[in-house]
Amino acid sequence: MIRAVGFVAKYGEPKAFEIARWAVPWLREKGKQVLVETGFNGVGGRSVNKKEMARRADLIVVLGGDGTLLSIARLVERPDVPIIGVNLGGLGFITEIAADELESILTKTLAGNFSTEKRMTLELSVQGKKGKPKKFRVLNDGVITKGARSKIIDLETFVGKEYLCTYRADGLIISTPTGSTAYSLAAGGPLMYPSIGAIVLSPICPHTLTNRPIVIPSRSKIRVTLRSAGDTVILSPDGQQGILLNDGDVVEVRDYGVPVSLVKAPSRSYFEILRNKLKWGER
Repeated sequence: MIRAVGFVAKYGEPKAFEIARWAVPWLREKGKQVLVETGFNGVGGRSVNKKEMARRADLIVVLGGDGTLLSIARLVERPDVPIIGVNLGGLGFITEIAADELESILTKTLAGNFSTEKRMTLELSVQGKKGKPKKFRVLNDGVITKGARSKIIDLETFVGKEYLCTYRADGLIISTPTGSTAYSLAAGGPLMYPSIGAIVLSPICPHTLTNRPIVIPSRSKIRVTLRSAGDTVILSPDGQQGILLNDGDVVEVRDYGVPVSLVKAPSRSYFEILRNKLKWGER
């Protein structure tokens, strides 16, 4: 049963405030507790940070774009918590619901008349020569990339116990199916149906042109070791602030095991979203 509804919004987005001004009192009239992200002032509701919202909310509404949704989705540890992603004007593959659909979808969701799509998440673990591993959860991807003035870097890559190759490239994108429409797509990676259990490895500007993106099973454990000394190399989880990697550091990637539940728009299929967003069939 949905008792508490959380709102996360893109900072400084006027449309988000317009929506929240009617949605928050509308929900409170229905007896729901409303949680709003700290800093999202002037709309009512109880102000909480993202971690507390992820822990307490039974339903989360995201007002913004894909980046706004990523910022809360990776914190939600309960796969039964539905997330409604409302697109406020950007490209938005995972915030697929239009603003004018929100009231109807909220009404159906509160009544239990909705369906969700489970999206896998990945765990990134960074092990340096000293200290404990640093761990991150991502819905889209983990990106290992060189700094602006660095030369091509070497990334020794294993899938399980099997050696795959040493990528000589500007970097490597390790993506979920959800992230296949993000940076991986720009690097030539394949589009993947979002509920498939798989991981995509997409090299960025590889030195060897035959190094192509590869799709591997989601049960695989990937290990990438940086073999480049003196270069500036950064790991960026889901577009968060990057972590500096040193020669010999190891990045391990595996299925996190806890999916994210995105509420599906009943009026559109995933293929329709692709056609519209990517302008397929247009001349």
